[in-house]
Amino acid sequence: MVSNPDAPQPVRKIIHVDMDAFFASVEQRDNPELRGKPVAVGGSSKRGVVAAASYEARAFGVRSAMPSVTAQRQCPDLIFVKPRFEAYRTVSRQIRDIFARHTDLIQPLSLDEAYLDVTNDKQGIGSAVKIAKAIRAAIRAETGLTASAGVSYNKFIAKLASDQNKPDGLCVILPEQGAEFVAGLPVRRFHGVGPRTAEKMAKLGVHTGADLAQKDEAWLAHHFGSWGSYLFKAARGIDDGPVNANSVRKSLGGELTYFDDKRSEDELREALDEIIDIVWDRIERYQARGKTLVLKARYSDFRTITRSRTVPHILADRAEFAQLGHALLDQILPAEMGIRLLGLTLGSLVDESGSGEDMPGQGRFAFDAIED
Repeated sequence: MVSNPDAPQPVRKIIHVDMDAFFASVEQRDNPELRGKPVAVGGSSKRGVVAAASYEARAFGVRSAMPSVTAQRQCPDLIFVKPRFEAYRTVSRQIRDIFARHTDLIQPLSLDEAYLDVTNDKQGIGSAVKIAKAIRAAIRAETGLTASAGVSYNKFIAKLASDQNKPDGLCVILPEQGAEFVAGLPVRRFHGVGPRTAEKMAKLGVHTGADLAQKDEAWLAHHFGSWGSYLFKAARGIDDGPVNANSVRKSLGGELTYFDDKRSEDELREALDEIIDIVWDRIERYQARGKTLVLKARYSDFRTITRSRTVPHILADRAEFAQLGHALLDQILPAEMGIRLLGLTLGSLVDESGSGEDMPGQGRFAFDAIED
């Protein structure tokens, strides 16, 4: 039988599951004394960074990637807990097992979130909403934790929907509701649109999804380059990307832009230590291991340079990761012109067994490259 490529394709059933304040919730579950209190997972030192915050802490404005000193200032009663990544991985494996009862099309984004395509679900339930409810109930029963879920017809909207009713919430967006749902959102809610990108959009008169939908593809391409095509579709609730169970993450990193250019060696090393904390947290969160480290620096005149080094073994130790980062910084010192952006990226990612195979991980949306 010959298939008809022009025949309408079946509507996909996509679920995005996102654990609620995952690291902090695990700590509160395992230590009853922390329950109901503002908790931050991360270091409390001057150079420490918040890896995760409980909802009690978020009420004070504490957020992940926030410097610990800032978090402590905003919430004086904040309790800092050192990360226990092995405990988080154990729970993550439990959650993945629950997902696998319903579908083999699972695309993990990190330890605490994933996309599921349940168009053809294993148990024959037939309803993506019922499957999402069953998954959330099983997570609560088997791990003692809560998860939020978004159910929709593509990944972009499912991920937006999972944020809609957090914590412990469920949001369903039907195909006929997609464009209207996106239109009512501020562009800052679009995952990947950071403060600077949102500021640029605001200057162009774009504040909401509806504003974005009024712009044609040529206009978007002019202002946002190759990202314009994706924005054009996203503003209309369109995302053709499949749930890819074999997606491969090639690199992982982070960068910071500074209001005041950094020139002295001491302030550049302190800045690099902050980035090392942020990136190493992400490395642990994504269970990433790699062999190549890249340092990125942007000078005050916006000239950007990179320095990299590849080692023959996996960079699985934070101390070695930090040492290599500072060695790369040595190559661009002194920085008399001043540096306005600094970043680190771990590349040549492999699995932790050291087999050299590419590491399964997060499939990149077009907007992952937009700076936060």
